[in-house]
Amino acid sequence: MATPSPGYSVTIRLKTPSGYTVTSEIVAAAGAAGAQITGVDVVESHPESMVIDMTANTSSPAHVDEVTAALNAVSGVEVEHVSDRTFLIHLGGKLEVVPKLELRNRDDLSRAYTPGVARVSKAIAEDRSLARNLTVKRNTIAVVTDGTAVLGLGDIGPEAALPVMEGKAALFKQFADVDAWPVCLDTKDVEEIVMIVKAIAPVYGGVNLEDISAPRCFEIEARLREELDIPVFHDDQHGTAIVVLAALNNALRVVGKRIEDIRVAVSGVGAAGNAIIQLLQASGVTHIVAAGRAGIVARDHEHSDPHRKWIAEHTNPENVTGTLSDAVRGADVFIGVSAPDVLTAADVQSMASDAIVFALANPDPEIDPAVAGQHAAVVATGRSDYPNQINNVLAFPGVFRGLLDAGVSDITDEMLVAAARAISQNVSDEELNPSFIIPSVFDRKVTRDVAAAIVETARASAAAPAGN
Repeated sequence: MATPSPGYSVTIRLKTPSGYTVTSEIVAAAGAAGAQITGVDVVESHPESMVIDMTANTSSPAHVDEVTAALNAVSGVEVEHVSDRTFLIHLGGKLEVVPKLELRNRDDLSRAYTPGVARVSKAIAEDRSLARNLTVKRNTIAVVTDGTAVLGLGDIGPEAALPVMEGKAALFKQFADVDAWPVCLDTKDVEEIVMIVKAIAPVYGGVNLEDISAPRCFEIEARLREELDIPVFHDDQHGTAIVVLAALNNALRVVGKRIEDIRVAVSGVGAAGNAIIQLLQASGVTHIVAAGRAGIVARDHEHSDPHRKWIAEHTNPENVTGTLSDAVRGADVFIGVSAPDVLTAADVQSMASDAIVFALANPDPEIDPAVAGQHAAVVATGRSDYPNQINNVLAFPGVFRGLLDAGVSDITDEMLVAAARAISQNVSDEELNPSFIIPSVFDRKVTRDVAAAIVETARASAAAPAGN
């Protein structure tokens, strides 16, 4: 059975007898069914009966049914209702619009709206750059998706993508005080997406592209970066790459290897894999072998996808062919952004000594972390229930905070490398160990440091002489 997690947390309302042992009986029954009990509260108490709310983590909807059946089997106990706590926090959505000022009287209304607002509108009409200081554009980004590559769910459409985009916007606000709004588009057409985002751009200070399937995401990002004067950042590519590099920096500190000396095998050549490869190369990695569903990406294969062709031309210096197992053999580092269970214990055993394994497929990684840990020195996943979670929330809030503060539109490799370094440096030598190579996502200093690194790099670039 999978490990219970807060993602499947439920509150089960029970009607029970008022006996002294009933609480321990229901806790024992739920525990025997594999539930992780997090709370037991008496809601009502009567001479002959009680109403009790039991809160517990489970592993799946089917597991919830097993737990409720076990509780119903306790003598005198009746399950009255089951509430899915994940669904409850999404009721009515997770966002709201709150004005920054209180309209208390006619004078306030005259300045915030008509007639006073007309003066501000006229000023912006004469100089459009003033919109950045005089409107929400200064601190607001659009979280744009077409719902074609949402989490591990695939093409589920814009409506189903909306809860994810709401969550993303909530993270922007909580971690970086960036106002973000979901923009879920009911089209998969590249031209239409580019046209729509360009049309709404006057409202926003930046665009975060999210969960758009490859290879379309590459063209959409490239076009928008070329045609807009605000930063455009595809988090599935660059956010993932930043945090992977940050974790790798520290994993290499653990095993005592230099980044320029390592051999890296990458499983997955979609959006994330492509960006990871490019950022690793920008950081000094010279030996990378990438593998997709059809095996190792090599130069003597036909590649209709220009991005896969780029990988073939810029990686695999020895032009190795074969399967993922061949790519991994002798490698110092495995980075998986692909699919569950594609890496075996024998594969990890075939890697170099003090191997590093990042199995980042979500929710099920490329290899069971416990199995990988039998042969690798450092293991990381994308999950919160294992050590070393590679989570994009360590990167994207601070990146956009920095971009907005710097007022720049270009996003460079130097900025991404600096952001990764800022994350890495939040793990001190005293804290560093094989199970702690990446800071907590709740460490607010990380966002501040990433933002500062982006601003410092942007200013250094602006101050550099032309041609440098």
